[in-house]
Formats: sequence, structure tokens, C-alpha cells
Amino acid sequence: MIKHEIIHCERCRATFECKANAFTKCQCSTVQLTLNEVQYVSELHDGCLCAKCLLEIQQQYRVENGLV
Repeated sequence: MIKHEIIHCERCRATFECKANAFTKCQCSTVQLTLNEVQYVSELHDGCLCAKCLLEIQQQYRVENGLV
């Protein structure tokens, strides 16, 4: 039996298990975002995103801001 909610990534619609009540075990916790990157993501999306999309948006932010 699944303890956490199964949701769809707001960006790519991939299905994943959201563990918001156990953040350190959630797939999104594998992506380390700076405060500015978190703000950037929140300006683009309201809901949960999969780790793949978080990494892609992080890269987009870094390119747009000349950080890579």
C-alpha cells in the first residue's frame, strides 16, 4: 500500500510519488536549488515537479543568468 500521494508533474505530466510530508525521502530532494532558483521555479509553476523537470529548469535559469 502506498503511503504517499501519486501525482503528475505539472510540467511534463510524468507520474511520481509525492512525499511532501517526508521531504528528505521525496524524489525532488535530490535536486539542490539555490534560493534564487527556487524563486525562479515558483514564478513558473505552482505545483510539484519531478526531479527531471527541476534539473531542466535549474539549467535554464543558470543559462539565462550566465552562470554556466
